[in-house]
Amino acid sequence: MADDVRLLTDPYLEWLGEQKVPVIEDFGVDLLAAETAPWDLLGARAAFVNLKGRGDYISVVVAEIPPGGSTEPQRHLYEEVVYVLSGHGSTTVESADGRRAHSFEWGPKSLFALPLNARYRHFNASGAEPARLAATTNLPMVLKLFRNREFVFCNDWDFGERLGDERHFAGDGDFIPVRPGRHMWETNFVPDLAGFGLQHWAARGAGGSNIMFVLADGTMHAHISEMPVGTYKKAHRHGADFHIFAVTGTGYSLLWYEGDEEFRRVDWRHGVVYAPPEAMFHQHFNTSPQPARYLAVAFGGLRYPFSEDKRKTFLGMDVSLKAGGRQIEYEDEDPRIREIYAAELAKAGVGMRMPPLPRTGA
Repeated sequence: MADDVRLLTDPYLEWLGEQKVPVIEDFGVDLLAAETAPWDLLGARAAFVNLKGRGDYISVVVAEIPPGGSTEPQRHLYEEVVYVLSGHGSTTVESADGRRAHSFEWGPKSLFALPLNARYRHFNASGAEPARLAATTNLPMVLKLFRNREFVFCNDWDFGERLGDERHFAGDGDFIPVRPGRHMWETNFVPDLAGFGLQHWAARGAGGSNIMFVLADGTMHAHISEMPVGTYKKAHRHGADFHIFAVTGTGYSLLWYEGDEEFRRVDWRHGVVYAPPEAMFHQHFNTSPQPARYLAVAFGGLRYPFSEDKRKTFLGMDVSLKAGGRQIEYEDEDPRIREIYAAELAKAGVGMRMPPLPRTGA
């Protein structure tokens, strides 16, 4: 075989290796502590985070904007959902022809989407503190699909329909009722995920609530869920690429493959992100004296699921395995789950508020 034959290439990883910024590969990462370095393309410090469970579609870019600084103007043919880790600032978004423009101010725990191929720029409003953003993007999929960087980063096509309504950049939106667990809020900008109103979702257990977001009419998915004090969610599994960001509270998640003897554990607080790998069961536990919220971002949502696996996920994420879904009911979980949780709550000085398990001896 000739030495110059190209086999098993990954255009995203090839491009990434040329950017000369840190690339973090791990199961879970504290994004507030991630080391960054100057990235010429962005005009600010950055790091790439490639989680073990990211799948083929997405990854995270951590951007750090210096005090009083800004990024270079950007536009690109991949979607981007941004979660603000720290700092205060603003973003301007405009159409390709410059005739339509939007500007909005963000702070810690804001969420927004950058409409596809729209020109944008981030500004740090503080003269003393850096601002740190976590952008979840489908750049890996797009670069692997087209393999042409000019096409991805210098494309002049205007997706005018994606720019959205002016009020969607002002923190307003439209509630779209579907059914518990699938209710949606359509917008481009959520000022504060910690205080955003959620909808009750009994099927996922223990008094939890959630809302799904449709952001910039994109294919990227985002939803936020909350667990009351002293409670935990039911375990479930799905395909790779759901990136889970802790928003409020503290706790941990247990992860395991069917048949595993031991659990994998991730402890979380605001700033931590992890991604359950393909078909790995995972379960979230609140150990804090306040409700705990987490944000999940993936490629393929309820409006545009993109893949058959995402379609099955949204249909079966709160349906028991016994009924053909993807969820383990409390009565069917490993007895160690409740025992571990009780011990963790005792250490934290928080009382258990879970309903009794419906089985003998529980």
